[in-house]
Amino acid sequence: MRSGWRVGKVFGIPLLIDRSWFFILALITYSYALGWQQEPWGSVWAWTAGFSMAVLLFGSVLLHELGHSLVARSQGITVNSITLFLFGGIAAIDQESKTPGQAFQVAIAGPAVSFSLFLGLSLMRFLPLPAPAIAVVDSLALTNLVLALFNMIPGLPLDGGQVLKATIWKATGSRLKGIRWAARTGQMLGWTAVILGLAAYLRFFEFGFLWIALLGWFGVRNASSYLQVTNLQQALMQITAATAMTREFRVVDADMPLRQFADEFLLSEAQPVYYAASDGRYRGLVQVEDLREIERSLWETQTLSAITHPLTEIPSVTESTSLKAVIEQMEADQLRRITVLSPAGAVTGVIDRGDIVRALAEKMKLLISDEMIRQIKAEGAYPPGLELAAIAKAASE
Repeated sequence: MRSGWRVGKVFGIPLLIDRSWFFILALITYSYALGWQQEPWGSVWAWTAGFSMAVLLFGSVLLHELGHSLVARSQGITVNSITLFLFGGIAAIDQESKTPGQAFQVAIAGPAVSFSLFLGLSLMRFLPLPAPAIAVVDSLALTNLVLALFNMIPGLPLDGGQVLKATIWKATGSRLKGIRWAARTGQMLGWTAVILGLAAYLRFFEFGFLWIALLGWFGVRNASSYLQVTNLQQALMQITAATAMTREFRVVDADMPLRQFADEFLLSEAQPVYYAASDGRYRGLVQVEDLREIERSLWETQTLSAITHPLTEIPSVTESTSLKAVIEQMEADQLRRITVLSPAGAVTGVIDRGDIVRALAEKMKLLISDEMIRQIKAEGAYPPGLELAAIAKAASE
């Protein structure tokens, strides 16, 4: 979710304002007010119209994002927030649509709202409005038309890129292929905007060309982010629990007295996971915390079986389970680690969040230090900026 100040809710969706929004609000106000200074309305009306134009422009952006959000919500998708920022707005949607048809509906909703605003504002031109209001309505109508057309450029992160993604998804049956095509198109178009914008600025020295280059750079970065997330999602679906698991656990005798277990293991080592076994078979997971619930006077006579949870009753996955499914189960059950079982039902390993990050790093050839892995294991949390729970939830073929 994008950071920002929460200023309220719209249709139950939190509305956030990024600090960069105030800069662009002031810039738009100044730009329009300066242009309208030559009109016979006077300076006060010029600045009032300029500020109104800036506020209504972001109101249009908000309605654009609401179009996406309400269609997504109609599909049962949670919309976490809408954020207004330097380049417009963005809706933080919890997960992707389940079908290419639904993805198309969400993508086209925003431009459809902007085009509808253009038509509605164009009709307002014929109302008996004062001159400053007509100027604002005309400019706002044109801006919404540009917003609708610009967003239909077929490259991520624009809505046109989402439409292209849905189209390729429908044609190939693969969401990941759709994202890759749309993201690479977005990168190409973004770099084109950067190059042409900079070249035009160096030729004419007009600020508008620098803005085009900046928008292009924003597009390149976001398209690249889409590719990175897509590669992560594919890796999560390809890596199995057998690849990610470790044997960072201890097997102890289920018939061992609790006193002996405490003296021999808990006081002498920091092994966090214990499994009890007897007669050559795993009996279950030993919950060390359960020792506190048993009177110390009984530790001499009661065995580990008293605090052993059968394997059939503890959260577990099989060796062939994808890392995506592992993450989802760990998040759903709020687990620090999960047990991995063989097809025969024996314990073959455990997985925690550090193991997940390490397996991803090895698969994608990312440089993540052993110290970072140890920190993740100790804290039981993914590092800031690596929202694997959300990435796994949104992943699908």
